Amino acid sequence: MARDFYPFVEQQDQEKPSPESIEVNHPARIAVYDDAAAAPRVVVIEPGEVRSYLEEITSTVSRLSKEQGGTIPFMVIREIVENFIHAYFQAPTITILDGGNTIRFSDQGPGIKEKRLALEFGTSSATEEMKRYIRGVGSGLPYVQQYMTDKGGSLEVEDNISGGTVVTISTRPKEDARAVSGASADEGTEGGLHASQHEGYVQQPWVPHPYQAFPPQAYQPQPYQQAPYQQVPQNQWPPFPAQQQPTGWHAPAGGYSMPPASQAPQVTPQVDLDERSAQVMSYLSEHEAAGPTDLVRAYGSSGATWSRTLSALAAQGIVTKVGQKYHLTGIGRTLV
Repeated sequence: MARDFYPFVEQQDQEKPSPESIEVNHPARIAVYDDAAAAPRVVVIEPGEVRSYLEEITSTVSRLSKEQGGTIPFMVIREIVENFIHAYFQAPTITILDGGNTIRFSDQGPGIKEKRLALEFGTSSATEEMKRYIRGVGSGLPYVQQYMTDKGGSLEVEDNISGGTVVTISTRPKEDARAVSGASADEGTEGGLHASQHEGYVQQPWVPHPYQAFPPQAYQPQPYQQAPYQQVPQNQWPPFPAQQQPTGWHAPAGGYSMPPASQAPQVTPQVDLDERSAQVMSYLSEHEAAGPTDLVRAYGSSGATWSRTLSALAAQGIVTKVGQKYHLTGIGRTLV
């Protein structure tokens, strides 16, 4: 006889547990980043009976997310929490970022080998024992991906560091969610994109590097000249070609000499800065260094946007990256 299945509502079957009975042996840890520059506070959900354990994780994550101002629905969070059963609840960890609008779920279970298939409706690795607690029809991840994409957000499935899976859901597009969760390519993390691969990136025109006064393709071989410290007596001068002899030109009595370096012409690049680039220059004129997070706190927008702006300025030789921060170069200091 057909019946409807409601997760978290039905009572346990009265039959005896099977030899493959699922037990919860690990606590769930929820890290809440109230401030991106500070260590998170951690809420621990102690092990318990499977159904009540899943209920408590879902309700706690939903509550903490909404306290931060998050808008991700309870049902979406529940679908991801249910997937911890596939990892046999091995070290479940939830991270709440971006004011509750980016949430990462990680575990140290067997992982997901076919990630593409896991995002298709109808594919599932749920065992009969697991189906006592979840629907097990392959609808969870596909549903969440469709919902988040329709709302302008994203879902991403990745491998954990030493085995297991990491699922990230966010109200932001994937690139912005990566920047918020510390996986931006410009910060040097694995699997990210170079700035020139970001959508909307525009190649900037060439401008002189602080240590290069002209583009390499403009270089032309120059005739040999005596070193500035070596003077040649007048009676030893080589003959000057008649067709190149300047009218009225006379060599100095002391021989050839070069002007001092202080009299050499100084090259000052002409650079047109857009509004964001100008804000970066203004910030660096008052601070020693800056990163995307610093600029988000100072001017708003997203970390990915500031990463692209910093990368564009670095390509022009105006800033340089030292460690995880950007600093003004010599040429950059002439522009502030």
